[in-house]
Amino acid sequence: MPFKLLPTAAYLLVMLILLALGNWQLNRAEEKRQFIGLQERQANNDEVIGLSASSPDDAQGFRYKKVRLTGYYDVAHQFLLDNQIYAGKAGYCVLTPFVLEGGQKAVLVNRGWLPLPAKRTELPYIGIANTQTNITGRINHFPSVGIKLANAEIPTENWPSTVQLVDSPVLAKKLGYPLFGFQVELDTQLPDGYTRDWHANTLMPPEQHTAYAMQWFGLALTLTLLFIVYSIKNYND
Repeated sequence: MPFKLLPTAAYLLVMLILLALGNWQLNRAEEKRQFIGLQERQANNDEVIGLSASSPDDAQGFRYKKVRLTGYYDVAHQFLLDNQIYAGKAGYCVLTPFVLEGGQKAVLVNRGWLPLPAKRTELPYIGIANTQTNITGRINHFPSVGIKLANAEIPTENWPSTVQLVDSPVLAKKLGYPLFGFQVELDTQLPDGYTRDWHANTLMPPEQHTAYAMQWFGLALTLTLLFIVYSIKNYND
């Protein structure tokens, strides 16, 4: 049965696109399964690692691990991560540099979420003691943003400094000392923190990606059947 060139080319092109989209969704499903598996393994691991200035800067390898820190908060130089939503309300995440004992390197400690003050031009009071202390928490990536605006990583000049997006090298330059490329989420049982509802989730579960993949493959099958019917009809004509 001969096939016409233009309809066949169009069919093959659309088929390739549909199959590629289906495979992409299957790959995303597998990535999410691995991600969830990592969350569960780290959450069920009772080991507490000690973070020091000489520790490797491995955000992915350390993610969700429990950590113990010794040092002091640089209370004079804190950051307010803007546009953070909790329980439907806008506010800030308070990121305080914690200078580690025995070195000039720090990690940003996320001390939790604060609602916006009544006036947007006002900044909340986030002062704490800067004495030598021990804290515990969980290593995680910095909070993400939906759309990255131009210069969102540039902090304001004042202290505490507000910023729309965390870029460790940029903030380290403002501070004048190096920072790790991840945050420590302060343990919910410790003082000097605010609302801390630490949880790890994925915006879309693996099953939903798989369902989308089946939809793309279903469309590919439907297209194939329609193309066969079309070809037979034209052949008989």
